[in-house]
Amino acid sequence: MQKYEAIIFDLGGVIIDLSYQRTAEAFIKLGLENFDDIYSKAKQSNLFDDFEKGIMSIDGFRAELKKHLPKNTSDLEIDQAWNAMLLDIPVHRVEFIKKLGQQYRIFLLSNTNHIHVKAFSKMADDIFGKNNFLEIFEKYYLSCEMGMRKPDAEIFEKVIADNNLNRTKTLFIDDSKQHIEGALKIGLHAELLNVERGERVEEKFDNLI
Repeated sequence: MQKYEAIIFDLGGVIIDLSYQRTAEAFIKLGLENFDDIYSKAKQSNLFDDFEKGIMSIDGFRAELKKHLPKNTSDLEIDQAWNAMLLDIPVHRVEFIKKLGQQYRIFLLSNTNHIHVKAFSKMADDIFGKNNFLEIFEKYYLSCEMGMRKPDAEIFEKVIADNNLNRTKTLFIDDSKQHIEGALKIGLHAELLNVERGERVEEKFDNLI
């Protein structure tokens, strides 16, 4: 593994523990019976794509969801249901990545949205102190701030160009197959973290440190 100079980490599923089922269940409780039809991890509708790219505002996102929800559903209820998938940021996992940062240039690249950013930022601040979590990375990239998202080539090319990375010596780690495929297409090394089978980044890559 020493052949690598840099590692790009996904956030949700790789660093933050997630449960998409919890969000689906939360929206079903609110009255959105067909949530699974509207949202899936592998193939999102334009609604979620646009929200992750920052093209759609928080208010616009809520308004679209309210079309499928009871009229008295509040913004807070929508945000809480949407954030239900965010479980935890394990301290030992972050410590593992910090150790990797002593030997490799490390970056964060996440498909995310402004509601989740607010939620996981508070979660991270509560656990690690204000801004300490993101400071472990040389630089972090959030799709909703960039106007682009994985698995499109442009977002990987942006990270490579910004940091003068050698793509043949850069490893990308993600828990979504389509994102891995996107990284491989532009010449990055990429490794799928199969969280559904219980794989965890600190165990799968413990030979890096």
